[in-house]
Amino acid sequence: MTRDGQRMLMLIDEEPAQRRLVAAITARRGWRTVFADSAERALATLGTPDGMALDAIILDHWGTETDAAALIIELRRNRPQLPILMLTANESVSGAVTAMRAGATDFLVKPLAAERLLAALEAATGGEAKGELRPLSEKLSEPLGFDEVVGSAPKFRAALAIAAKAARARVPVLIEGESGVGKEVVADAIHAASPRHNKPIVRINCGAIPANLVESELFGHEKGAFTGAFERKIGRFREADGGTLFLDEVGEMPLDAQVKLLRVLQSGEVQPIGARHIHEVDVRVIAATNKQLTEEVEAGRFREDLYYRLNVVQVTIPPLRERAGDIAALSRHLLARIAEQPGLRPLGITDDAIALLGSYDWPGNVRQLHNALFRAAVLCEGDALTMTDFPQIAELSAARGSGGTTTRTRSMGDAGVTLFHPDGNLRALEEIEADVIRLAIGHYRGRMTEVARRLGIGRSTLYRKLGELGIDQNAA
Repeated sequence: MTRDGQRMLMLIDEEPAQRRLVAAITARRGWRTVFADSAERALATLGTPDGMALDAIILDHWGTETDAAALIIELRRNRPQLPILMLTANESVSGAVTAMRAGATDFLVKPLAAERLLAALEAATGGEAKGELRPLSEKLSEPLGFDEVVGSAPKFRAALAIAAKAARARVPVLIEGESGVGKEVVADAIHAASPRHNKPIVRINCGAIPANLVESELFGHEKGAFTGAFERKIGRFREADGGTLFLDEVGEMPLDAQVKLLRVLQSGEVQPIGARHIHEVDVRVIAATNKQLTEEVEAGRFREDLYYRLNVVQVTIPPLRERAGDIAALSRHLLARIAEQPGLRPLGITDDAIALLGSYDWPGNVRQLHNALFRAAVLCEGDALTMTDFPQIAELSAARGSGGTTTRTRSMGDAGVTLFHPDGNLRALEEIEADVIRLAIGHYRGRMTEVARRLGIGRSTLYRKLGELGIDQNAA
């Protein structure tokens, strides 16, 4: 950190455009950035006055995974406590596995969303978001259909029912919910269940594109239409013709672009920047936001007419803290998908780990749960994840339970028990009883006498049930 209290960041990147983008994003939160365009210069910078004041390093991956891992190891050798975040355009998680095993603190996939980058820096440097948002690669295998989406909480199932009903129509859908609840998963399911499923779903993150380029990305441009337009671009609307356009973080769209988006939704016609001709498009729009757009409308930051045009069908996804009974099933489902990725393997998860995960309120929602599981799976040396594989969650859970302003009362009803299978059928009574016992063990932190008393059974009966139901004795 510099003398004036400004935090210092080193970006290792050989691309000037990417350097300017990262520097501009991080400057919003008071970061000053120094640059290195090679591994040699990065290591030399560590010994300079700026290098000695560093609070974090961002490494933009441009070589092989082996080269990146070697540089991370060397950086770690010189500055063991300095957080290292890695950026890559590679959507495979194999790079994340290699980088994290070499000592990387976190991993992000380009195109870079400003919110994710800032959250990662805050988490890595011990800010208020510490451990809450770990923006690792989220690219799993294939998108899920509605019948494959995990969750039985009533609010969640009601939201999916609305989405499934809307899927068959052409009308726009607005998906609302906190960051990380799974809005893109629901958008994928809507597209997969629609008559357009054989056509592409094209995605654009409105918050990850500079304001002056949003119109070009959406509608395209002609060669020479503006400075830097060296070639013709068709735009995302025309790419999605016949299919679906997913507008993520639509609340971040500039007002000028909102006007043109409204015009396209009304007319079905796109006019690229600098073009005289107009193209007709047949596109189904699904928009997502983590903001309350009604509040944005009242504040004048979002057009009211566009809001009503997008909000023909509204789907509100509840946060994970309101569907905590789904955590066990979600964890096992996510672990199964993580195991499909290169460099990873199938892992179980013990009851004590499930109890710990169930005791935390997950401010980063399903994304945070996935990232915690991914991180644990990368570093796990056994055949199953245990409580010890989640040290950050244990620390945060204890801190949140100590009476701070973010403490959530963890009654049995609040934590919840899954009553239904994903297909809507009731679970067996024996399975539900086992979950209640696991929940009680986690809630009372393994104090078995208290667990037995609260469940209204004797201690010997409790231990007998542990054996009959196959509950891990280590949960005690």
